[in-house]
Amino acid sequence: MMRMQIAAVIVGATLALTAGGPVGGQELSPVTVQEPQGALVARLRRGGGVLFFRHADTKGMPCDRSYRIEDRSGQRNLSPEGREQSRCIGKALRRLGIPVEEPVLPGPVFRARDTAEVAFGRKRVRVMESLLADDYGGERLYWVLDEHRRLMPEPVPAGVNRVMVGPRTPAIMVLGSSVGGRVFPEGAALVLEPGDNPRVTGILMLAPIPDRGFHSC
Repeated sequence: MMRMQIAAVIVGATLALTAGGPVGGQELSPVTVQEPQGALVARLRRGGGVLFFRHADTKGMPCDRSYRIEDRSGQRNLSPEGREQSRCIGKALRRLGIPVEEPVLPGPVFRARDTAEVAFGRKRVRVMESLLADDYGGERLYWVLDEHRRLMPEPVPAGVNRVMVGPRTPAIMVLGSSVGGRVFPEGAALVLEPGDNPRVTGILMLAPIPDRGFHSC
């Protein structure tokens, strides 16, 4: 069995969660961690953090058409590789000893919900209607963004980490463009320190990216 590489993105400047986006404009720099002993992983093993996952791989799947939450066939769904990537995410968290608070909180769009249910099991998941994609939010977009701002900094008990799964655009709108682009690919997770002065401390890729050579975990 191959050793899974874990890609970590280290934040050079504190990104504070504010209504106007992050404080500090320094771009994130990707760093590949060959062994799972990086500072982000060590921090998450202690608990009290937040992992905001972008849904897993959707490459090659039909684009959204109906923008109705209940219409699976009208949504962009996980690819077969994305379902396997989701399974690998759950397996990696267990292997690394990163404790997860229950329930896990995905958004209602199926690619986010499926990522969580495949990674953690359906019984450990509670869908959060507010973790919507921006194009599904419509007139409710400001509510969606306010809910991201509420959930991301909310304190987490010691010994576990809150896990949220959703699309990236609302997270970028809240946190700023520094967490956009290639540094936040499908299946990656923002690592946040919650509390009165919440901040992004990095980005973890716990499973291989399919278009870079996907291998089963």
